[in-house]
Amino acid sequence: MKFVHTADWQIGLCATQAGNAGERIRQERLKAAERVVAATRDAGAEFLLLAGDTFEHNAVDRASVQQVGDILARSDCPVFLIPGNHDPLVPGSVWEHPVWQTANLHVLRQAEPVDVGSAVLYPCPLKEGHGRRDPTTWITPDVGGRVRIGLAHGHVEGLPQMEPDYPIARDAAQRAGLNYLALGHWHSYVAIPDAQGVVRMAYSGTHETTKFGERDSGNVLVVEIAGPGEPPVIQAVRTSCLSWYDMSQDLRLAGQIEELLAELNALPEPKIALVSIRLTGLIFAGDLPRLEQLRDIVASNRFLFARLDDFGMHLAPEDAAWVEALPEGILRTAAMRLRELADPAFAGVRPGNATAETAANALMELYALAREVSA
Repeated sequence: MKFVHTADWQIGLCATQAGNAGERIRQERLKAAERVVAATRDAGAEFLLLAGDTFEHNAVDRASVQQVGDILARSDCPVFLIPGNHDPLVPGSVWEHPVWQTANLHVLRQAEPVDVGSAVLYPCPLKEGHGRRDPTTWITPDVGGRVRIGLAHGHVEGLPQMEPDYPIARDAAQRAGLNYLALGHWHSYVAIPDAQGVVRMAYSGTHETTKFGERDSGNVLVVEIAGPGEPPVIQAVRTSCLSWYDMSQDLRLAGQIEELLAELNALPEPKIALVSIRLTGLIFAGDLPRLEQLRDIVASNRFLFARLDDFGMHLAPEDAAWVEALPEGILRTAAMRLRELADPAFAGVRPGNATAETAANALMELYALAREVSA
């Protein structure tokens, strides 16, 4: 059998970090939902699973709820959804909207098995925004000879901490005898192997990237299972449109900013790119015109969104006279030694690989650290 797994659409996301681009980001999340439905159709999937957090919160405007329901209703196959921690099943939630009464849309409100053709689905809907229990513990192994698929939302143990909500054991799929456990909550695609190295549980990640720093978001997963007990074959399919670039750098050498500019100018499709740049370290006098050029590019309308934080930079010294101003002690001693080794004409014994260039770079590192401490 074949199905599509997605999660964490976060419809209604504020996207305040992207300033005036927030409305475009919200619209793209709805367009990405349409691409999910198209990917499901293209894959010839038997059904579509949404593993929670379809909405950013339960106060999302009801017109957006209607839009999502209308998009999903155009699916050629059944759609199964569970409430997540952002949109839990509580009184007044988005799940009370009449759009969910559409024939092929199924909001799974109870932790109980559901027949889906030749498979059994084990949903784990959340009914509170926060919880300390593993929502999958109710699923028990079964030797009934059918494909078994879990659908849950929570934090798999051992992954970097996001929110300490709804912990899920790393062996949950194996313990429950599942062919596959479709997970939501983590916004990047993460495949989680069992003790034998077989992947039976995974996060699909969000269908459209939500913020800077998400490692591998903007996908859905097409999952194919040959039969009962068989491991899944998982294929990530791209559904995201917008591109998010975190180009932060710590500058230490003259000319480094030139490399950053080249990388920025090479970004494809700038009109759908969001760029965040945070510069720290040193700016050399000869690089100041390049810094101004960088500021101009960020201030222009080249990108959908761009921001630059260069408040953490310091002007590099024109010579090494600053060493004399350091207070007496190990820092000044080290700086004076590096200044000596940075001289290409130094005729003494050089320790290790301390070439003049290496020593000069180390001296600039020391200068930057000293400036950071004094600031």
